[in-house]
Amino acid sequence: MSQRPKVRRIEDYALIGDCETAALVGRDGSVDWLCWPRFDSPACFAALLGSPENGRWRIAPKDDGYHVTRRYLGCSLVLETVFSGPDGEVAVIDFMPPYHDETGIDLSDLVRIVEGRRGTVAMCVDLTLRFDYGASIPWVEKLKDEPGLSAVAGPDRVILRTPVPLHGKEKCTTAEFTIEAGSRIPFVLTHQPSHLPLAENIDAEKSLTQTLSGWKDWSARCNYQGPWREAVMRSLLTLKALTYRPTGGIVAAPTTSLPERIGGPRNWDYRYCWIRDATLTLLSLMHTGYYDEAEAWRHWLVRAAAGAPAQMQMMYGIAGERRLAEWEVPWLPGYEGSRPVRVGNAAATQLQIDVYGELMDALYQAREGGLAFDKTAWGLQRAVTDHLERVWPESDEGIWEVRGGRQHFTFSRVMAWVAFDRAVSSVEKGHGTGPLQHWREIRAKIHTEICARGFDAQQNSFVQVYDGKALDASLLLLPLVGFLPADDPRIIGTLAAIREKLVVDGFVLRYDTDETRDGVPGDEGVFLACSFWLVDNLILQGKQDEATELFDRLLSLRNDLGLLSEEYDPHNRCQVGNFPQAFSHVALINSALNLTRAQNPATQRAQDGHGATATAPSPVETFLVKTSSGKKPPVESLSARNPDRAADPGSR
Repeated sequence: MSQRPKVRRIEDYALIGDCETAALVGRDGSVDWLCWPRFDSPACFAALLGSPENGRWRIAPKDDGYHVTRRYLGCSLVLETVFSGPDGEVAVIDFMPPYHDETGIDLSDLVRIVEGRRGTVAMCVDLTLRFDYGASIPWVEKLKDEPGLSAVAGPDRVILRTPVPLHGKEKCTTAEFTIEAGSRIPFVLTHQPSHLPLAENIDAEKSLTQTLSGWKDWSARCNYQGPWREAVMRSLLTLKALTYRPTGGIVAAPTTSLPERIGGPRNWDYRYCWIRDATLTLLSLMHTGYYDEAEAWRHWLVRAAAGAPAQMQMMYGIAGERRLAEWEVPWLPGYEGSRPVRVGNAAATQLQIDVYGELMDALYQAREGGLAFDKTAWGLQRAVTDHLERVWPESDEGIWEVRGGRQHFTFSRVMAWVAFDRAVSSVEKGHGTGPLQHWREIRAKIHTEICARGFDAQQNSFVQVYDGKALDASLLLLPLVGFLPADDPRIIGTLAAIREKLVVDGFVLRYDTDETRDGVPGDEGVFLACSFWLVDNLILQGKQDEATELFDRLLSLRNDLGLLSEEYDPHNRCQVGNFPQAFSHVALINSALNLTRAQNPATQRAQDGHGATATAPSPVETFLVKTSSGKKPPVESLSARNPDRAADPGSR
């Protein structure tokens, strides 16, 4: 077998998945990351965070020198990688069928079909299964009544079925074969619990047809027809791929420990669900016609946050699990030597006051968007406001989950204001009952305090922490959540300050990375979601040309398949952070919709009576859409959700 070329750029990977887990496939035909059977299960292919010996499955031409191109087949998660060389051309078609076995057995399949397209190509297969994040070598046996093998380690069994003869070599499985033009050879890898009888084989070709048809039908539900449809559709497909279908939870990313800085220690596990992502995710789904997914996400939020509000977490497991204990994996060297590799996330135990506002806003937007009133959800909201009334003045770890001690973060207080603002709005609109005047008074008190202590007159800007000087990109959300209108001088000053001090090569850093945080030099990539928030701010201030230019530059950072990670390193010109990142793609969707709305205000305005500031209509205040389900279309802004509250927070 030829020496495998190194796949080290994060953007060299593609995503395939079955809405319960996902795999990353490199340009070299190697599956380097797969956790089975769930997103948060231990990986059986972990070469992404180490070497091929930590688990991978490569199918590729035996010889080097082949030119590689790849694409998704239509609006699907079916990946086609084409290897072209002087002797011929071959395609490897990879997908994971998104279905449940009718027997109720927890099964998942990864299907690879090798197709000869020109000439004759010598191919090789290298299957290295290593369960438990590359630590456990399975016991491998040939199947008795059919070609293939079974690999077992503890609770896991993986079955490989293919007509190609397989051979054991140095605790790996290898094969060599030739593929001619017009021939197709299947490989089906199936995961199942090891204590159950062998699952039946699936028909790879039939499964491919069904999978393509299923994704085509799902994609057809998208009602966005603007100039960035391709980018929006790919982002929606990615968001769907990151959804754990049994519960409706949406993971932040399918990976752990891809670094924010190559070689650095900021490597976190993102295979969980963040409350903070709730509102923007919900809006992106509703505004593109995906009400079923939005409703499933709303139900997941209510179940996950159910219980005593004092115990509410800022993240949960994909089924709402609360114990996400963090530990390090010493036997994995990390992506490009970025140690440590972490499993679990200790930030789940942090106090992050902003998430109360995110929960309240998400449930409010769900009702405004046409989802049915949920009595349980309103009961939860009442309990949350009672608890938040006691804790909002406390210091916390903030939106960026700092591990250097609690502070009085301005954005956390803003989201506490959002929580009471949405509670007031809900009662005013008849969506629930509560102490309306009392909530109005708390809302006004928080607003006054933020403007007094979270704003630095010398810089003419809001700041990261009370009475501080440092800036923070989360401040870009102030006009987007309706805390102040976009034309308020303090918002204009904040935007100007952030553009001056936190923008690198046109993109936005989360905070001043010249500082040292948590004992680590703060140099990290620009944060892609924050950069999309800058697009939204420019739209709100009427700078459509600048907004469009920045948006198009952000789109250019996507890989050849339209995927984005958490951050981008403008110096090394590569993606960094966990990949692909749901938050980045949600922000992309919302900015595209906002730009489209701003370009066509006459045809896309929804007359809901509450979408404008006191001084001028917001270009993204509403978005009129048609839904195939016949449900009421969303009427809140994708960004400026409640700008009418901003001018006088205590007036209602």
